[in-house]
Amino acid sequence: MNNATLSLPAPAKLNLFLHITGRRADGYHTLQTLFQFIDYGDTLHFTLRQDGQIHLHTELPGVAPEDNLIVKAAKQLQAAAKTPLGADITLDKKLPMGGGIGGGSSDAATTLAGLNQLWRSGLNDEQLADIGITLGADVPVFVHGKAAWAEGVGELLTPVELEEPWYLVVIPPCSVSTAEIFSDQRLTRDTLPITLAAFREQGGRNDCLPIVAARYPEICNALILLNNYCEAKMTGTGSCLFGAFPNEREADKVRARLPATLRSFVAKGCNVSPLHQLINK
Repeated sequence: MNNATLSLPAPAKLNLFLHITGRRADGYHTLQTLFQFIDYGDTLHFTLRQDGQIHLHTELPGVAPEDNLIVKAAKQLQAAAKTPLGADITLDKKLPMGGGIGGGSSDAATTLAGLNQLWRSGLNDEQLADIGITLGADVPVFVHGKAAWAEGVGELLTPVELEEPWYLVVIPPCSVSTAEIFSDQRLTRDTLPITLAAFREQGGRNDCLPIVAARYPEICNALILLNNYCEAKMTGTGSCLFGAFPNEREADKVRARLPATLRSFVAKGCNVSPLHQLINK
């Protein structure tokens, strides 16, 4: 690695629960959730350009380059930092699109952090998070890089210390549209707010799960299967499901019992994002 190139992780996140507490006049939903990172994700490679051009060299199916959050994040940072510099960007994509594990948001946050470093822009995490929230509600949690209790539309973050179990994450063969789930008339939007202490004591649920399971039989079937081995949960609006285990061996053991046709992986829970573990060394 030299001063003109940089490779950084864009880790996945899990929502350990998701309560929808209301709906604002602007249509956004208010919620409560708990974010934790896992040590599995995409990788982004950045190379400095002197001509101000932003080039993403990896195509994503169905996403026009100008609509890609990586490109949007780069251009917004460029404007905020008033820099004449540009970048060539390559993405090694591991995280599924429409999986509820934050792939696009994490890619955007890593782009902000990586180019801020490469361009020596000098913006702090608060400033990067302010850019991030315009790209997506989940981007700030990736920018700050700490496991967090989230409220509001997901932008009010309180760092928390959680146990760091091993997770088995299952990827059903479908992509879920968050907008579709949040616009479904059957979605519960009046869950009473709870405290972190209450969650630690009683746990929580994912208010989106009944809607998603009804709309996507692949997710419903995978959930039934995973529930045979652990308490299966869904992250975000899906499609990914997960279960927590005390160690890697137990998680691997259950993974070995799943059908080979069902994509899955095992990863460690992290209270500090792998991105921040690297850039704050």
